[in-house]
Amino acid sequence: MMQSFIVEHYLSKAVDVYCGGPDIFRGTVEACADNVLTLNNDGKLTHIAIDKIIAMWAQ
Repeated sequence: MMQSFIVEHYLSKAVDVYCGGPDIFRGTVEACADNVLTLNNDGKLTHIAIDKIIAMWAQ
């Protein structure tokens, strides 16, 4: 359910992702498949397990 929501509302958009703790992941949503969110931040890819996401918002 979360995966389809991310694809529908955030694909190719710049987002911030919070998974707990002090870190916030930033980047453009490149893909969301197999329960993994992929962000691109200046050419560096970050892969985040969807079940670890607490919140995400557009930049």
